[in-house]
Amino acid sequence: MDANTRQITTKIALAIGIILVILLFLFPGVTTPVAGQFPTLEIPTVTGTPRGLWVRAIGEASVPLNVRSGPSPTSAQVGVFLVGQEAKAFGYYGSYVQIEYAGAPGDRGWVVLDRVEVFGGTLPMLQAPPTETPSITKTIDPTLAAQFIITAQPSRLPTFTEPPALLIPTFQAETGATATGGIPIGYVIVTLAGLGLFLSLIAILRRG
Repeated sequence: MDANTRQITTKIALAIGIILVILLFLFPGVTTPVAGQFPTLEIPTVTGTPRGLWVRAIGEASVPLNVRSGPSPTSAQVGVFLVGQEAKAFGYYGSYVQIEYAGAPGDRGWVVLDRVEVFGGTLPMLQAPPTETPSITKTIDPTLAAQFIITAQPSRLPTFTEPPALLIPTFQAETGATATGGIPIGYVIVTLAGLGLFLSLIAILRRG
């Protein structure tokens, strides 16, 4: 086979191939179906979930709310609730409302009811929470406390010495005053007075 014959054969084969391709496009029923796998996607339907009860902090922006571990001003503070901040609410007890707060015991904290707005319904009243157990128990150092303990020393009573017997002087009762020799003093006085009057009378008579 010479070169001219080969070229003619090649052209004829190419022409036949082109004609077959054209026929395949013109008659789609003749084509063999190709099994293809197309993924089936399910688009989830987005439905709004009711938010339920929730609160928003109100008041002065410079005064945040203290979040406490219990419904009492003496309960431990576990965080702050900024003005405008929102949180899920569970109910109220006394003057406090329980909210969802990360970091609080059980992720629930308490804020003052007067400083929040309630949305989504009416807050139910909750049961009294259990009494809080202080995290730190204060103990007294016995060594330090011993320095401030003053032991009262018993006072010693003075020794009592009985005084000597009291000597009471005794006097003899005298019936009357007497001069030396046993003569009563009254008689002596009267005698001297009479003698004086007698001498005075004599002196007067001599002058006269």
